[in-house]
Amino acid sequence: MRIAMIGSGYVGLVSGACFADFGHTVVCVDKDPSKIDRLNNNVMPIFEPGLDALVASNVKAGRLSFTTDLAAGIEGAEAIFIAVGTPSRRGDGHADLSYVYAAAREIAGSIKSYVVIVNKSTVPVGTGDEVERIIREERPDADFAVASNPEFLREGAAIGDFKKPDRIVVGTEDDRARAVMTELYRPLFLNHSPLLFMGRRSAEVTKYAANAFLATKITFINEMADLCEAVGSNVQDVARGIGMDGRIGSKFLNAGPGYGGSCFPKDTMALIKTAQDYNSPVRIVETVAAVNDDRKRRMAQKVIQLAGGDVAGKTVAIIGLTFKPNTDDMRDAPSISIIQELQAAGARIRAHDPEGTEQAQLVLKDVAYFDTPYEAFEGADVAAIVTEWEAFRALDLGRVKSVMKTPAIADLRNIYRPSEMAKHGFAYLAVGR
Repeated sequence: MRIAMIGSGYVGLVSGACFADFGHTVVCVDKDPSKIDRLNNNVMPIFEPGLDALVASNVKAGRLSFTTDLAAGIEGAEAIFIAVGTPSRRGDGHADLSYVYAAAREIAGSIKSYVVIVNKSTVPVGTGDEVERIIREERPDADFAVASNPEFLREGAAIGDFKKPDRIVVGTEDDRARAVMTELYRPLFLNHSPLLFMGRRSAEVTKYAANAFLATKITFINEMADLCEAVGSNVQDVARGIGMDGRIGSKFLNAGPGYGGSCFPKDTMALIKTAQDYNSPVRIVETVAAVNDDRKRRMAQKVIQLAGGDVAGKTVAIIGLTFKPNTDDMRDAPSISIIQELQAAGARIRAHDPEGTEQAQLVLKDVAYFDTPYEAFEGADVAAIVTEWEAFRALDLGRVKSVMKTPAIADLRNIYRPSEMAKHGFAYLAVGR
């Protein structure tokens, strides 16, 4: 099948490359000429393990290409995916749908035969209705259907998530669109990945409900961690004890400094705003968002506590900056709030991240960045492990101690054992232990 992917960001690029790897012919369209130039030279705009090789192999095979020309890109396409950004709108927290609607208008002018227009972007309920209205207004003669096909890709594991999904959600009431989407995902369906058809609005709600539930699970275990600290128990034991219950499950039960990234903060806020608009408030999600925002700042207090209650004039090493490992994404990363709180308390910051430094420099000022964790540890009065990159799981603790001014580490991801840290002579604080 021939597919056009409007938007060559995280979702569009990963989805387009994976569809091409299934044998479809995919054209990725983006308005940014420099991004398209980089992609045509196999320079990825994001860090995602395995993506560069996947793109290169499918470009070489002639199944994947990139262009800034939307009309040429969608020529002959049987499905046109809208995979543009939907950031939080400044001032009110609603999803900014201007890029989605602009793409719809541009697509409308180039439709020549029946095509399925698929919302892959994360959009509030009712967006598909508006996309359909826009296109029909622009082109009353056009033959098309609008479907919703939300993505469930984890940064750092996106290719595996696309190729081996828990489920594929498609929202459409159009029989022809259903047939197109079935054929499009046939390679996955043959591998027994469930293809779930539902109403378009139901599919739109499903994406937000999934992310809100996972955000709630993270926030729940973080509050249990606080309780464990207060009563003298171990949150990791508690997480195992409840996670082995099949009704609960073990995923997203790792206590830490709160959730961040491109999805959970934005999507929980958009869900809250949509629910308020429909006079059906989601109070649990409202609380989750508020608790998570507060938690990031409170993690800075752990570091200050470990430093003896005051970091004014002291040096703090921050190990890990991105919101999670295996990505360079700094959007709403806990490290941002933590560093800003420490700076407000008078601390000097030395930092290291394997992939996130370039993005971190855009949002964090007056921070000294280093190429290795050991350089960041050097001369520090206290340190905090903020992101659980695998490279941090087996640090040479003897070397760390030798370069730090004071051997004190706040392990905000619980990747070390207290007994191990004590053996090496560190003052040590974890989360919920």
